[in-house]
Amino acid sequence: MQVSVAVFVGVFGALIGSFLNVVAYRVPLRLSIVSPPSACPHCSAPIRGYDNMPVISWLVLRGKCRDCQSPISARYPLVEAGTAVFFTVVALWFWPNVAASGSVGTAAAVAAGLAFAAFLYLAAVSVALALIDIDTHTLPNRIVLPSFLVGVVLLGAAAVLGSDVGALIRAAIGSAALFLAYAAMAFAYPGGMGLGDVKLAGVLGLFLGYLGWGQLVVGAFGAFIIGGVFALGLVIFRRANRKTGIPFGPWMLAGAWLGALVGAPISLGYLALFGLA
Repeated sequence: MQVSVAVFVGVFGALIGSFLNVVAYRVPLRLSIVSPPSACPHCSAPIRGYDNMPVISWLVLRGKCRDCQSPISARYPLVEAGTAVFFTVVALWFWPNVAASGSVGTAAAVAAGLAFAAFLYLAAVSVALALIDIDTHTLPNRIVLPSFLVGVVLLGAAAVLGSDVGALIRAAIGSAALFLAYAAMAFAYPGGMGLGDVKLAGVLGLFLGYLGWGQLVVGAFGAFIIGGVFALGLVIFRRANRKTGIPFGPWMLAGAWLGALVGAPISLGYLALFGLA
């Protein structure tokens, strides 16, 4: 059952990835993400429905527009395939809790399902925001701010149905703590941290806090560790210097997912080193 769910969610993720390509292109330009329909950026020919299948259509067309033969960036199928894998990982990680909750009761199963849906939403948002931040060094309010509402509604309902008051408290503390921490860094060093990072930190703190303290701490520090290693690598290989602007949003998201998926065992292992676990 778990494998079939993962496959289904993976296929769904590929479809979402196709949509995220549109989001990543249109949102920074303040264009509608639903109208007009997708078209070739070179000849403006509408993309036919049978040419809009994730990954497969790009392979069938050999990476070229059917009408003008202009090249289609490989980024499109990579985002679609990457989102499919991302959704599959989330399904494999969170679905067992949904399945196990079914034996406890309907309310518990619905609560677990809502949390699962919330993290699938976060996965989709993570892909879109990472792409946009890499392209434009911005984290648009059109994506970040609604994520607060989605997180509060889905995770809040999950906590209430699951009678998990602790999760609500952790989510609130996590959101406030990361928001204030990033706000302080943005105030102290305006050139290194933007307001988009501050608002995204609040969203990520909400989701990580819901999962647990270990996930919150690992997710918070993971962003700086992963981002620092990447920046150091760029400097070593002379692809950047100390003054080069590097978008931090992707590393915040990578750190958050590190915390969400393996934060609990990492935090327990760290505490065990000091005999605290």
